[in-house]
Formats: sequence, C-alpha cells, structure tokens
Amino acid sequence: MRRGNWHACHDHTGRQWGDEGKGRAVDYLSAQADVTARATGGDNAGHTLNVGEHLLKLHLVPSGILHPHVACVLGNGMVINPVNLVKEIEELRGFGLDVSPERLKVSTRAHLITPAHLALDRASERERGDSKIGTTLRGIGPAYGDKVDRRGIRVGEMLDVEAFAQRFEEALSRTNGDLARRGADLIDIHGAVEQYVKAAARLRPYITDTSMFIDDALRAGKRVVVEGAQGTLLDVDFGSYPFVTSSSPTVGGALTGLGFGPTYVDRVVGVAKAFSTRVGGGPMPTELDGPLADRLRGTGANFWDEYGTTTGRPRRVGWLDGVILRYACVINGFTELVLTKLDILSGFESLQICTAYEIDGERTTEVPASVDGLARATPVYETFPGWSEDVSEIRRMSDLPANARRYLDAIAELCRTPIDVVSVGPERAQLVHA
Repeated sequence: MRRGNWHACHDHTGRQWGDEGKGRAVDYLSAQADVTARATGGDNAGHTLNVGEHLLKLHLVPSGILHPHVACVLGNGMVINPVNLVKEIEELRGFGLDVSPERLKVSTRAHLITPAHLALDRASERERGDSKIGTTLRGIGPAYGDKVDRRGIRVGEMLDVEAFAQRFEEALSRTNGDLARRGADLIDIHGAVEQYVKAAARLRPYITDTSMFIDDALRAGKRVVVEGAQGTLLDVDFGSYPFVTSSSPTVGGALTGLGFGPTYVDRVVGVAKAFSTRVGGGPMPTELDGPLADRLRGTGANFWDEYGTTTGRPRRVGWLDGVILRYACVINGFTELVLTKLDILSGFESLQICTAYEIDGERTTEVPASVDGLARATPVYETFPGWSEDVSEIRRMSDLPANARRYLDAIAELCRTPIDVVSVGPERAQLVHA
C-alpha cells in the first residue's frame, strides 16, 4: 500500500560528480509538491536558478522555496553553517520570498559547521600539497569528522544559548591548540562566539524535529520531494574515494539524512548532464582539454556556463561517461532520468559516449573500486552523429532532431532507465517532455 508520494531527486542522485542541474529538476518537481527537503551536505553544494529577471544562487535552502505553497526542510544529515544560513535567508527575503519559520524547518539533529571546521579544512588541504582533495574549504569534512567522532555540536543545542556558547567556546579552544601545533592561523574565539550566538538567536524559531514534520506530511498524503546535493561519484562509500564528499549523496543517504522509511518512496529521479563535468581533484576518465573543453564549459559570462555555484571554480568537462551513469543507476535504482544541457551539444559534428574502460589491457564495464584503477582507465567510445539545429524552443521529445533522439535513446539503453525530461536552456520553461 502506498502511503504518500515521495520523489527523490539526486545527485544525490546526481548521477555523476555533482553539478548536474538538480536545482532545475527539483524546481520543476516542487511545483507539484508540498514539501522539499535536503538530506545531506552543507553549503558546499549550490543550485543556480534563473527565475524571470532574477538569478538565484541557493546553497542551503531547498529550491522549493521559490514556490509559495511549498514547505522546506534542512534535514538531520546535513552540516549547517548558521551564519551562512542567516545570510541566505536574508538574501531570499530581498527577492520578496517568504522564508518564515512556517515555511523553513531546520532539524535539531543536523550538525553545525564552526570556524574550527573552516580552519581545519584549510590547514588539511594546505598540508596535502599536490595530493589535496580539492574541497570547497567550507568545513564540510571536519564537521562530519566531529560528528562520527561524537564531539560535534548539533543545531538543537542553539536553543539553550548559555550552554551553546560554552560548548562552542570549548570546541574552538580545543581546535586552536591543534592549529598552533600545525603552525596555522588561530581562531578569534571571542568574535566567533559573538557571531554564532547572534545567528543562533535568529535561527531559533526555525529549529524543530523535522523527521516528525515529514512523517506527519507523508501520513497526510502530501507529496515530498528530496533535493539532492553532490553526486553518486562523490558518495563516501560508492564514490571515487578518497576524492569524495563526507556524506552519502545517494538514495540511501536520503533515508537516513531525513529519517523516514523506504516504504514511502515511489519515484527516484536521477539527474545527469548530456556530457560529464567535475569540480575538484581525482580521476575523470573522459576529461577533455583545449578547444573542445572550452566549447563545453563556456566562457563563464553566463550562469549556464560550467563554473561552480558556490566556489566559482571552472568545472572539468568531458564526453559523457556511460560507465559511471550506469553505475549510478545501479546504486540508486532510478525510476527515470532527467538529462540537462542538451542544448550545449547542438552544433557538434559528432559526439562520443564512453561505454567501457580499458584498464591494464582488460576491457570492463564496471567502475573500479580503487581510485588508482579509475585513474588508469582509458575510455572506450562509441561515436554518434551530431545535429546543427537549435533545440532551445523545443518542448516535446518527438520534435527533437533525429540525431538528438538517437543520442538520448543510446543513453537510456545504456543505463536501462527511461529519460522523461530534457532541459534545453537555462529558463524554467525550457524543458522537453516525453
């Protein structure tokens, strides 16, 4: 018996390394939803949405906030910088959006990112030198490290201002000792405590038991959309370890990151680009450089170009890696796919899809468990004819150029998952439906 409608949209079920355009997909799904929730990650993730004349960059608040009838949840599996969350709330209010406690709920069980985590992130990346992970330096890894080490600070602790201030100061003092031993800059404890206590006062009305809120919604037959962050290949268990994030941005992570059972799930929507991109370090078998890469990436003059929403870093780009896409479908059990940025491929004489790897002379269609194996992987490509037509005004799959349909059919067959929606431009309306 189906007890509600749950739509999980991931990169976090992004199917690649993140940045697949999940914000667009969630914005589309949220129009018919009652609740939009995030389960993992922090403000290292970002979604850019073009809404009329406004360009909105979201880092913590789910994309559903753009729809006035939708409630938004920051789940227990997240790590949250409260200062940055207050800033984002104020920015959204500046656009005229209702970001009241009635619409935005923050889990008591989410963990806080503190200045200690930011300082430790910078120090660790500096010490790694050429072997650095390529983190966003937002303190995500150290915050999750404190969580599993059982010494993190939870959002719910901000409800008691005196106890919170004491715990917060103790954590910063402990970290300053570590930073001094490493020769790194120390934290201004007094200034940090003052800043975080002010943020705690602002956020207190938003803090609640979000698992109970979601359970009440589902039992009432309401529709909940989970907004993914990062991607399957950044999952700490299933990604290209150690070049991964510190959480589980897969369907399994959504369940534990929000606190509900799998019996509620009836759709799992995977989001992928029509080509591959990646931010940060680690191997990327189909990576391109030179003029082809520049053409896929864009100049950075438009938000649709391949530069990180949160960091502004240019993304690494390459041909579509079908081996990784099929792997993500296996891990997440997608019921359907959303493919983004098909418009970028218009004008190419030919396109390539990686359908297998050659590693040490052996051909395989599996993603190697070791990062060294993935680094040694040589892509085996299948070539497809391109198309010259502008697809930006097309809204039905049957109206796409024949070669574009062949390209999409090949991806769907390779992944054994239907493609139901394709984006062909940055505007909300630029979606092609099956």
